[in-house]
Amino acid sequence: MSNPDAAPRKIRTVVADRLKHFLDTESAGARLLGIATIVALVWANSPLSSSYTSLWTAELPGFLTVGGHIPDLRHLINDGLMALFFLVVGLEIKRELVNGELSSVRSAALPAVAALGGMVLPALIYVSLNAGTATGRGWGIPIATDIAFAVAVLVVFGSRIPTGLKVFLLSLAIVDDIGAIAAIAIFYTEDIQVPWLVVMAITILALTVATRFATLRWWVILPAGSLLWTAAVYAGIHPTIAGVLLAFTISIRDEEGPSVEDRLHPYTGLLVIPLFGLANTGVPVSLPALGEVVTSAAGAGIVLGLVVGKIAGVSLFSWAAVKLGLGELPEGVTWGHLIGAAAAAGIGFTVSLFITDLAFTDPDLVEAAKLAVFVGSVASAILAFLILRAATSPRTDAGP
Repeated sequence: MSNPDAAPRKIRTVVADRLKHFLDTESAGARLLGIATIVALVWANSPLSSSYTSLWTAELPGFLTVGGHIPDLRHLINDGLMALFFLVVGLEIKRELVNGELSSVRSAALPAVAALGGMVLPALIYVSLNAGTATGRGWGIPIATDIAFAVAVLVVFGSRIPTGLKVFLLSLAIVDDIGAIAAIAIFYTEDIQVPWLVVMAITILALTVATRFATLRWWVILPAGSLLWTAAVYAGIHPTIAGVLLAFTISIRDEEGPSVEDRLHPYTGLLVIPLFGLANTGVPVSLPALGEVVTSAAGAGIVLGLVVGKIAGVSLFSWAAVKLGLGELPEGVTWGHLIGAAAAAGIGFTVSLFITDLAFTDPDLVEAAKLAVFVGSVASAILAFLILRAATSPRTDAGP
């Protein structure tokens, strides 16, 4: 006689295994991204700094240029390879919506509300300092959370961090990604070409219908994804959005064997993201430049948004959600843990750097904003470490 609980138990086991694999890959990716960032910073501030600039701005062969959108190596990474990163993000979002923490209203409420606070307050802080100025478009920079670095901060504490807190932060970061993707698609997209939007819609519809009848193989997904990406370029939408749209046409089924997400995640986490960091974090660092971060409206807005806005927004919105009965703290998670996770959510980095290139066109402003992202993210990481260390100390656990 079959056990009615066997199927749900199997699904939970597969989801738990994939969650562990996802977190392990994110942690390893964060270490490589950290190394790549240090290399880029040292390189860009050394006597060889001109070679750093010339490498990433080197013109590509004409056959690699799509609609004039990828003129150099940096754009090839940011607009091409990063589409794979957003494909994996989209797949993880879909998995969480289907089988994970976001699959029920009750379980999704707390991280969703927390993520909303972690986007609204940083944006408001930035806008309050930059409204009506040329830097006002940068409000999307401090709303992002870097999953890899945020999870890495928690991994440092090992088993002292409750599993529920890791799941909460991962779910929060995924909802945050949804917000960041929406911001890119709506507010950082210009000159829409309707005919190419129609091509995108037809491609998505065809893939969705095909998925109903069979599990799509790579030899179908690859050309269809390439067509979707190319159509996005000509439609005037940032091409990385094509990765997210493609993800939602791929079936999510918890079965034995590697999924598309399982196959791609090591490549994006261990190769694409470190390459992105190497190509984008090499900014000149000097005392005057650091002073500009603190004194300029854009720099202050980014740093305060990431450090103050994230921790205040996530913590206050979480507290309100619990008080209103919309959700509850995960098992074993204290308010000290949650505040530490809120600080970790202030590590914007990857997506923040990505939005910086979309928000600004002035090279000097882009460099200053990237330095502000770096300062704010490092400050958030240090703050998160200190808060979590206090929250996990024996004295704290013992209670009053």
